[in-house]
Order: sequence, then C-alpha cells, then structure tokens
Amino acid sequence: MANTRSGRRRSSARAPRGAPPSSGPATRAGRSGVPGPRGAAARAGSRAAAAQVANPPAAWVQYTTLALSLAGLGMSIYLTVEHFLNGSSLACPNTGVINCAKVTSSPQSVIFGIPVPVLGLVFFAWMIAVNSPPAWRWPRPEVRLARLLSVIVGIGFVIYLIYAELFLVGNICLECTSIHVITFALFVLIVFTATGTSRATARRR
Repeated sequence: MANTRSGRRRSSARAPRGAPPSSGPATRAGRSGVPGPRGAAARAGSRAAAAQVANPPAAWVQYTTLALSLAGLGMSIYLTVEHFLNGSSLACPNTGVINCAKVTSSPQSVIFGIPVPVLGLVFFAWMIAVNSPPAWRWPRPEVRLARLLSVIVGIGFVIYLIYAELFLVGNICLECTSIHVITFALFVLIVFTATGTSRATARRR
C-alpha cells in the first residue's frame, strides 16, 4: 500500500506532457548557447571595446584641426609659389632680422632636393585627410596612430626649421613662422586628444 502511494506521488509530480517548456534563466541561457550572466558580460565587453575603438573627440576639435590643416595647406601653396619665384612678391620685410626672401632662398630651404614648402604642402594635404570629421570618426586604430605619428614628425621638422632660421640662416621668415604656429597647434590638439582617449580607455578597464 505504501509503495502504491509513493508511486502516485511521483507520477503526480511529473510535468504534463503537453506543458510548454520553462522560460526561466536556464532555458534562456540554453537557447543562446551562453549562460545568462556570462552572455551579458560578453555583450558588455563588446560594447566597451567598440566604444574604445570608435571614440571621436568633440566636434570643435575635429573642425579646428581641419581648419588648421586647411590654413597650413594654403600657406604652403603660397610659399611654394614664392619659392619658385625667388620670393619676389613675399609680403614680408626683407631687411634686418626678419627677412623672408633670405630664408626661403637659403640652402636650408631645400632638403634632399625638395623645397621645404613642397614638403609642407604634402604634409598639410595629408593632415586634411586624417583630420577630416569622417577620419576622426573612423573606427580604425591605424588612422589614429597615423595621425599622431604624422604630427610628431611634423613638429620635429618644425623644430629643425626654427633652428635653421635662428642659427644657420640668421633670419626669420614670418610666413614660415605662421606655419610653425599652425603645426604646433595641431600637435597640441592631436596629442591632447590621444592622451585623453588613452586615459578614458584605462578608466573603462
């Protein structure tokens, strides 16, 4: 008699054949193939990684760097034309310490057979490409690295040109100085943005 009762209890505890499957956490995890908490953590990690890769700076940084690059390109075109015209129409004094014509026609104004203004023209054309808003928003770390390395090379070249003006030529070119200032401003903005992004990534981790 006792065995019969226990058998009835077991049969009554079984779920009906037509009952729908449970929709609890275990079932939801089984459907996705990943346990619930682990799946949520994986999704959160993917979102964080995506945010780290595609984390453009503020709009004013994007448009300021683009405007500076355009200004640098315009000034480089002007100096390239003046270089081949031997500085005949430079809007710059040509007496005393400030003497643009002497600087732009000096031996230091040509490097490896290429006029320095032409190098500046190529540099700023490249900077326009990497400082455009689409490039800032491009989720490729190689773009950010190329932008950073380019401006570091640019500021290093500017330091050499300033040294050449002061100690080798002995004169200063105002138009060249404007390009130096533009390059320095780009350097500050790009490096500041890169270090700010790195700190934000470290905090997320």
